[in-house]
Amino acid sequence: MSLLETELREQPSAVARLLDEQGARAAELAAVFRRDDVRYVLIASRGSSSNAARYAQYVLGRANRVPVMFATPSLYTIYEQPPRLDGAVVVGISQSGASPDVRAVLAEARRQGRPALALTNDVDSPLAHEADLVLPLEAGEERAVAATKTYMNSLAAVALIFSAIGDDRVARAELERMPETLEAQIELSFATAPDLSEYSDAVGATVVSRGVNYGTAYEIALKIRELSGLVVEAYSPADLMHGPVAAIRQGWPVVAVAPTGPSLASVREVLPALLERRARLLAVSDVPDVLERAHTPLPLVGGIPEWLSPMTAVVPGQVTAMRLAQLRGLDVDSPAGLQKVTLTR
Repeated sequence: MSLLETELREQPSAVARLLDEQGARAAELAAVFRRDDVRYVLIASRGSSSNAARYAQYVLGRANRVPVMFATPSLYTIYEQPPRLDGAVVVGISQSGASPDVRAVLAEARRQGRPALALTNDVDSPLAHEADLVLPLEAGEERAVAATKTYMNSLAAVALIFSAIGDDRVARAELERMPETLEAQIELSFATAPDLSEYSDAVGATVVSRGVNYGTAYEIALKIRELSGLVVEAYSPADLMHGPVAAIRQGWPVVAVAPTGPSLASVREVLPALLERRARLLAVSDVPDVLERAHTPLPLVGGIPEWLSPMTAVVPGQVTAMRLAQLRGLDVDSPAGLQKVTLTR
């Protein structure tokens, strides 16, 4: 078994460890979000961490009804003209905690007297040392280059903070059930993994989703791109229909992430246009009619609260990305030209 598959299968235990060990620390971070002087959240991140940040834009934005936006690290580093951060709580998300540009944003926040928080898997990393408070991801060592369990625990860490901000016992109870649910999803995804040989000669793909799973679309696209070297792009349904749909031709693979929830209708609306163009539709869903319309169904465990569905919805994408790379004879643990830790300024 590859390191990637091993770590993919470790995701339920990694999430359980985070929930068991970091509830009190999440409450400390949540108290910062509730401060009267916090008017918006600014997140600095790169790579898979940015896809977890997209999830944070939705759930943290809902938690205390403030804008959640992404930092522009180049303003802090190459241009040396950082913006004023009055009213911000600044969050750095970095699995390794080694990215200099993410660290630079937190350093500027502290210089301006604003709270700087870090979500990282390495509590001794430069990012952790720059932060006022750190929430350790508790994912354990991750050796495969493509992130799986550190990404999953980044989602879980954001969800844990969300439940703590409002002292929401229902949300926390739902989150506590996720390790068991993740175990079921992983087993389902491996048991129902389709023969993907017809996609072995694909040169690219499109992934589409919306709402809390917008980041899931980006993460699935990144995993396929990292592992197989295909040109894969992610869109919301609205953005796809504003021009990019013109590039979808007969046989082009399109992954639709469409779990039950408020955003389902938006994804469902674009399916006729995709099918009219004779795209090969891969559907990540628990909705029978969506799976029935798909060329390649990738089923989800049902009954998941929508706000937590990114934790299960990414799993079929992880498995599919791994299988596609293996079909192409590629090393899924060490994709060509990539390293586990990427340093950018």
